[in-house]
Amino acid sequence: MRVPHNRISEYTDSWSEVWRQGGVKALQFFDDVPRYALTKAIGSLRPAACWGSLSCVRYVDVPEPPYPSPEWVRVHTRYGGICGSDIGLIRLHSSTSSAPFTSFPFTIGHENVGRIGELGSAVSGFTVGQRVVVDPLLHCRVRGFRDLCPACARGDQNLCHRFREGTLSPGMLTGFCHDTGGSWSRSFIAHQSQLVPVPDSVSDENAVLAEPFAVALHAVLRNRPKDSDTVLILGAGVVGLCTLAALRAVGSKARIIVTARHDFQQEAARRLGADTVLGSGSGAALYHDIVEQTGGDVLKPIIGKHVVRGGADIVYECVGSSQTIDDGLRLTAAGGTMILVGLAAAPRGIDWSPIWMNEVEVRGTFCYATEQFEDKPITTMELAVRLLAEGKADLTSLLTHQFALDDFRHALQTVTSKGRNDVIKGVFTFPDGR
Repeated sequence: MRVPHNRISEYTDSWSEVWRQGGVKALQFFDDVPRYALTKAIGSLRPAACWGSLSCVRYVDVPEPPYPSPEWVRVHTRYGGICGSDIGLIRLHSSTSSAPFTSFPFTIGHENVGRIGELGSAVSGFTVGQRVVVDPLLHCRVRGFRDLCPACARGDQNLCHRFREGTLSPGMLTGFCHDTGGSWSRSFIAHQSQLVPVPDSVSDENAVLAEPFAVALHAVLRNRPKDSDTVLILGAGVVGLCTLAALRAVGSKARIIVTARHDFQQEAARRLGADTVLGSGSGAALYHDIVEQTGGDVLKPIIGKHVVRGGADIVYECVGSSQTIDDGLRLTAAGGTMILVGLAAAPRGIDWSPIWMNEVEVRGTFCYATEQFEDKPITTMELAVRLLAEGKADLTSLLTHQFALDDFRHALQTVTSKGRNDVIKGVFTFPDGR
């Protein structure tokens, strides 16, 4: 059971004292049913309504969150990344199945880099002013448990059984939990086990991309292709490009084909090591281009979509739309594997027949955990920062847009029109580190 705030007051100032010290501006999401219904009704026609004055998103003054225990620190945000999952939340496209694992209102923002501004009395190994990336997962250890659940014990913190328990309100991640704050504000709190030091060799611009890079590394390391395989990455947004970078960073020599809608995405894919970049979009044109690369045939049934015989050994679906999931199933070779990396919200109209006709394996992937890399365990976030420090990947060119938090409406308008604005990754920036 969650410990009430009055049970942990011995470890922190009271809320009133925090208010006297001064709050922070934050972009928060509220569980307001009338606002949700109104925005849902008009948001598909007018996306700006999703961050307008009548939406569930509010730019408000909030008290800085108190520490749940002495093992926590306060992080002063440098960059707070704008993730596709944040946009899905704000545009009300996200599945409501995650709602029980969320506590409202919460400050948005799980992608981050910043400096430690304050240490709890039981924190060791870190110093004020130190640059860190925070692993957002709110698993057993973060929630105050010493006896780990079965998932956490085996290194699958992303599958923790206790996302609703312990010293925190419900929430799988920082940025979706009422008690932690998030990186779409000047400061938030983190447990010392979440902190990943950022070496001097890694810029803030690279470090803020450690979280999506870790998402990609987890998908790749749990589903690593053979060097002789042909890999297809569907989508060249941040997740698709990070998946490409992750494959090359861990030394994969597989042949990699990437689909990219826009010219600026195609250039980024080539720069990060794609062997072939296709701009053919989806459907029959894409199918013909893929079989030209992999061998096989594109067949037309009496009615319905084309059928592909051939395709890639491993497909990383990095968009999460009904169209790309359907394409991915058709473009996975017989006996191959499709990994769902993109965040899908209740996809519809998908023909699942390739799964049984071609014995295709479909696997999901969520966040990051503990990986076996070079025969040693390491958290995916730690590995992401390490590979950036070693120069195995450089993601700085993916950070294309920076915004002040009080300009959030312009920011959200810009990043939801990627093709028009040449956006790969947008971030909120806090230049003074506080």
